[in-house]
Amino acid sequence: MASPSTDDQDSPTPSRRERPSRLTDIAVALLLLVADAVIVVVAGLLLVAVGLGTSEPPRSSSAPRTRHTPAVTWLIIWGGPALAAAGAFVHARLRMPVTAVVQGLFTLACVFLAIAWTRMLLS
Repeated sequence: MASPSTDDQDSPTPSRRERPSRLTDIAVALLLLVADAVIVVVAGLLLVAVGLGTSEPPRSSSAPRTRHTPAVTWLIIWGGPALAAAGAFVHARLRMPVTAVVQGLFTLACVFLAIAWTRMLLS
């Protein structure tokens, strides 16, 4: 009669974590797609609203205008793409290819918006 420990050794155990089902991958990707779309639209509208609000009439003096942008602002602007990239990486490691692609596209959109915000703040 075999001991319980030898029976456990005979059972095949996967060395890698099983990947989620394709249906789960697609469902998570669709949920994230909706959330990502809302985030991109709101960020784009904020970009336009802030950009229009900061436009000033030309000044008559030739003195340069100096503005200091807080570090927290830069952290928010460039933290978004960093978090999106981390999300894409995590979903790729979880072996969820559809979700990883959706998050990769969201990362590109976040980088585009971060560049636009940076250009607006530096101009």
